[in-house]
Amino acid sequence: MTPIFRFEGIYTPIITPLLPDGSFNHAALADQVENLIEAGVHGIISGGSTGENYAQTVEERLALARFTHERIRGRLPLIVGTGTMRTPDSIALAKGARALKADAILLATPPYAVPTEQENALNALAIDRAADLPVMLYNYPGRMGVNMGETFLDHVSRSRNICAIKESSGDINRVHLLARDYPHIQMSCGMDDQALEFFAWGARSWVCAGSNFLPREHVALYQACAVEGDFDKGRRIMSAMMPLMRVLEQGGTFVQCVKHATTMTGVDAGGMMPPLQPLNHDDQHALEQVIHVLKSTISDILKG
Repeated sequence: MTPIFRFEGIYTPIITPLLPDGSFNHAALADQVENLIEAGVHGIISGGSTGENYAQTVEERLALARFTHERIRGRLPLIVGTGTMRTPDSIALAKGARALKADAILLATPPYAVPTEQENALNALAIDRAADLPVMLYNYPGRMGVNMGETFLDHVSRSRNICAIKESSGDINRVHLLARDYPHIQMSCGMDDQALEFFAWGARSWVCAGSNFLPREHVALYQACAVEGDFDKGRRIMSAMMPLMRVLEQGGTFVQCVKHATTMTGVDAGGMMPPLQPLNHDDQHALEQVIHVLKSTISDILKG
């Protein structure tokens, strides 16, 4: 079955820049959209966890999605995140995504509820019906508490809208399962340190928060592996990226690292939405050093 939407390339879950008083910095968000487009990413996701969706109301999330859509002006696909704890809130986000003419939605398991696979499938299909848009599922059992297992996938696959899955379990056997048994669902990398393996198993897209501040480097890995099929170059780029992956994942400061690194690149990301706090100075310095070495190393690789 031909998918109704083809996910190709680097999809950036965009940050939400803040002003000193904690309100949204729309000017910085507009700048970030322009930076990402100029750098060559292939799509933008509004309302992901990297955008601190967990600290925002449904109305705030939809307002940010509308603003982002207006700034993109059709130059890239916009995917709207619908993940919430409450099904009615996810349905409201799905309907909002349809109203603003988003290109697709990102659909996750409700956190904390720990639904059965059957319950999770019924929840997903209700959100799907509300949006009637292409759907990228989001499997992240580390945050949601349950896997989108085979029973779930078999059930939701009955909807033609289910096009792809962002796989963030960290279990490489899930990559094998999806590639072999669910080839009709496009596999998208959602585990940054496994990007090379995803591309080797046929993934054509990567949802990566790090592309907020290193878009060209992430595009370079996609280009090497998925477009050129040059896995020797891909391994060298991935090797240069691995120290960053370790820094991003240490100590639960993932979003803080992404926002600080984005500020380093010239877009003022501002502070964090509560309950999170900005990085301390030592962590900032460590991150800056890793990014400096990474950029230099990948630049040399691309020069040949």
